[in-house]
Amino acid sequence: MNHQTGKDGEKKALSFLQEQGYTLVCQNYRCRFGEIDLIMQKDQMMVFVEVKTRRNSRYGLPREAVTLAKQRVIIKTAQQYIQRYRIAHQRFRFDVVEIYQDHNPTKVVHLPNAFSLF
Repeated sequence: MNHQTGKDGEKKALSFLQEQGYTLVCQNYRCRFGEIDLIMQKDQMMVFVEVKTRRNSRYGLPREAVTLAKQRVIIKTAQQYIQRYRIAHQRFRFDVVEIYQDHNPTKVVHLPNAFSLF
């Protein structure tokens, strides 16, 4: 997948989540551990979102690309974000948003609480 496909997917995921009442806190947060595509807020819940975009299903479901190793990177990055910005008294969640570009219109699948710290 090329860089532009990923960026297009992130835009689509952001629009979708905002339509669902989520507020953008940060996009493409990077630190030495890795990157988080979207950090969203809804109802006192901070949501760390991994966006996976596919042009077709040749390589399986987008969620299958969020391996255990990828989850660990996202969790470490989220922990660093929480520490850096001294966020306390906040609930957290890790979501995956799948973008299927081979559908017209583009299909968006939101998987809340796709994985957790444990």
